[in-house]
Amino acid sequence: MKTGLVIKSTGSRYIVLGDDGSKVECTIKGTFRIKDVETTNPVAVGDRVRYIENQSKETGVITAIEERKNYIIRRASNLSKKYHIIAANIDQSFLMVTLRMPKTFVEFIDRFLVTSEAYRIKCSLIFNKIDLYDDTEYNKMKYLINLYSGIGYDCFSISVKNNENIEPLKNALAGKISLLSGNSGVGKSSLLNLLNPSLNLKTDEISLYHEQGKHVTTFPEMHPMPFGGFVIDTPGIKGFGIIDMERNEIYHFFPEIFRKSRECRFYNCLHVNEPGCAVRPAVENGEIDPVRYRSYLNILEDENRKYR
Repeated sequence: MKTGLVIKSTGSRYIVLGDDGSKVECTIKGTFRIKDVETTNPVAVGDRVRYIENQSKETGVITAIEERKNYIIRRASNLSKKYHIIAANIDQSFLMVTLRMPKTFVEFIDRFLVTSEAYRIKCSLIFNKIDLYDDTEYNKMKYLINLYSGIGYDCFSISVKNNENIEPLKNALAGKISLLSGNSGVGKSSLLNLLNPSLNLKTDEISLYHEQGKHVTTFPEMHPMPFGGFVIDTPGIKGFGIIDMERNEIYHFFPEIFRKSRECRFYNCLHVNEPGCAVRPAVENGEIDPVRYRSYLNILEDENRKYR
């Protein structure tokens, strides 16, 4: 019996980096599949596992998963399952954002941040393609950086193409297991190639007509960094559905709303139309950004539909 780290998942097969430095392609024991599991993937990148090597020592079978420190999930596209684990046992997550080619919408950012908050994973934002921005886009980026850094999220503005402002990001990644996520086409694989040129990951051009990227990364994979640590590259995500949350706890994962909610008259205030709410006046006077409050209401409405 050996132990190791799952560094790649293809859905049915997993690459495990053994504690002895060997890499073994593994399947999973049949009992994993018949358990009452509500995920599309019982084993995820970042999992610590126990496995048995076959005679060739090039393949093996995963027999057990060690207890997870944490994980981050999204709504599964497979309607027969509830959710999909993006990665497990991560120290921090990074969402890569672009304001053009393609455009990342604020509500997508907020949904990712809410999910990271819910699973107690530190999250930072990376604004890429600053070499492309006109004055309007650059000012919007500055507004968003001011907004999110004011809430408490670290923000990085970079140009992968021009190798600009990369060192502070390297320092933040060094020695940690980090998840890198974002819409298709924002430059995740290009960034990883810049951080570790030996990876030579496949990249693709953005469609000028649709201003959207193609799914180049098909499966999540963990890559070592020459300055220490690992970065988990994930397939591009178009949408990020919130799951496993009660309606009355969603605001807990908007730090600025949660802080202000302590002043509400009622402990179970949803900050929609309740009397004595402290959050709505804070939105009106600019203490809480209306864009963030709108994201909160949209997520809340999504959850309300489940109960109708």
